[in-house]
Amino acid sequence: MKNLLLWIIIATLLITIFNYFGPHPQKQSQESYSQFVQQVNAGKVASVTITDRNIKGLTQDNTAFETYVPFLDHGLMQTLIDKKIDVTGQPPEQRSILMSILVSWLPMLLFLGLWIFIIRQQAGGRGGAFSFGRSRARLMNDGQIKITFSDVAGCDEAKEDVKELVEFLKDPAKFQKLGGRIPRGVLLIGPPGTGKTLLAKAVAGEAKVPFFSISGSDFVEMFVGVGASRVRDMFEQAKKQAPCIIFIDEIDAVGRHRGAGLGGGHDEREQTLNQLLVEMDGFEGKEGVIVLAATNRPDVLDPALLRPGRFDRQVVVSLPDIRGREQILNVHLRKIPLNTDVKVSLIARGTPGFSGADLANLVNEAVLIAARNNKQTISMLELEKAKDKVLMGAERRSMVMSEQEKKLTAYHEAGHTIVGRIVPDHDPVYKVTIIPRGRALGVTMFLPEQDRYSLTKQRLNSQIASLYGGRIAEALIFGKDYITTGAGSDIKRATELARNMVTQWGLSEKIGPVVYGEDQGEIFLGQTLATRHKELSDHTAKQIDEEIKRTLDENYHLAEKILKDRVDILHLMAEALIKYETLDSDQIGDVMEGKIARAPVDWIDPNHDDSAVKKPDTTALNKEKSATSDPASGQGDLFDHGDSHAT
Repeated sequence: MKNLLLWIIIATLLITIFNYFGPHPQKQSQESYSQFVQQVNAGKVASVTITDRNIKGLTQDNTAFETYVPFLDHGLMQTLIDKKIDVTGQPPEQRSILMSILVSWLPMLLFLGLWIFIIRQQAGGRGGAFSFGRSRARLMNDGQIKITFSDVAGCDEAKEDVKELVEFLKDPAKFQKLGGRIPRGVLLIGPPGTGKTLLAKAVAGEAKVPFFSISGSDFVEMFVGVGASRVRDMFEQAKKQAPCIIFIDEIDAVGRHRGAGLGGGHDEREQTLNQLLVEMDGFEGKEGVIVLAATNRPDVLDPALLRPGRFDRQVVVSLPDIRGREQILNVHLRKIPLNTDVKVSLIARGTPGFSGADLANLVNEAVLIAARNNKQTISMLELEKAKDKVLMGAERRSMVMSEQEKKLTAYHEAGHTIVGRIVPDHDPVYKVTIIPRGRALGVTMFLPEQDRYSLTKQRLNSQIASLYGGRIAEALIFGKDYITTGAGSDIKRATELARNMVTQWGLSEKIGPVVYGEDQGEIFLGQTLATRHKELSDHTAKQIDEEIKRTLDENYHLAEKILKDRVDILHLMAEALIKYETLDSDQIGDVMEGKIARAPVDWIDPNHDDSAVKKPDTTALNKEKSATSDPASGQGDLFDHGDSHAT
């Protein structure tokens, strides 16, 4: 592209020179030769200047004219002399031979050069006229990659699986002399943010070999054949740099099942995938080219891509456990000045379900909070605030809430909190707040005490009951006519849990351990859409609906009984929330024991009495609700308590 731009600049310059030195058309008024002869015979011409057959002159009244002699007129000169007209002869304009050649041949040579440039680009097989077919892979040499296995934490098993790739790249003869071969392709599978790309870079950094990095979406363009051309070009470059690593991020963008489109036709993406299959199966292991790819959707990849000889090894990079989270936090905190009160193990224990990217974001948020407060070190206070921001969203303290709306939110979140503390086998309440965060006016955050990989039936029922706690608290305190749309997301989640218990997880005694209904995942192009069909009868569907309704009703009544038996605690919890706005687990424990919640360490008494929380005026509440919580406005989910159950 740079060469093409240079040619355009040269062409513009040459055209400018040609226009400057070339002949310029005359814009003077022309007279016919007959008119000129008549004016000469009438004595109206004062002077003329003759250049070859071109005649310019002035009349007696100083009017300029110009004419052209169409033939050689030998009597014209004698006539001009007889009429005593001033005659001046001027030789034609002379140009040098070089300038004449330049003006005559330069445009043709210029176009010929551009044509040769285009032909050579096409003949090179690496990009066509405008380099569309060239690989977009970014090459990083061994000196540019500073990442090693010491920078990767929280995935020890995955590191062990890829370490032998490093040994092969360093000493391939060790494996080849025994007749073995290294896997030609390694597929890294895991949720987003778990460090798949970082692990691939660490392999290249440890092996000290060139590293080609490209995204799966970089192959396909709007032009037919470009994707396949880029695949060929990438492997050609890799063979020249061997031993090396090719890393394809988000390979599902180009490696999806073939023939899955609604039309069932042959599209550009399939052509690119076919070329990738050929290239991966075509090069020999001794060439030292290893393909690493990353995806979080291995289920949509074409089976031919996963067969032995291509991506014949799959390495799972899962979410880190508590020990892995501690290792990851140590990696991110090692270059940050820490206060003596920082305990990394406590942060790791309080962040179940966090990926490596989430933990990196948490550390960065803590640094930003400390910098805004002009602190020189990072303490546990900044890390806790950063964790709350990542888990519950940023605080919206600028949002002004009326007293009635604040009381509604307080009782709603208090209902979630109390039910969550009473029901069996439920995650502990980490924190509850009525400070607007993200899209919610209040948040109740539950955090598991340890990593959990499965859920019991009792735990699921307890989650459904705690989800209903907010709606039930509104009905008990303000009356059933004044319940709000704030419980919309809670009810939706409770219904999803109950439906999955009945149709997906086999937790209904009446229905039994059978999977009913369609997969709740996203439609994968036309393949899933074309194969979807009704899998159950009307009678079975009625039974399923009855079981879902029974599960929801039982847990609703359980939550209702819990709150009715603890109305005093409900008032006490709401009072504490209105007073302090945010309660941690220790303050919640005080309230559940019937005590006044202890004041936070950094709390400043506003010196006004908020101790009495009386039943609000429902008329004022109704007016305010009608103005601010129109169900048709799509803003009903205001009191989302933000559960973070780890599954």
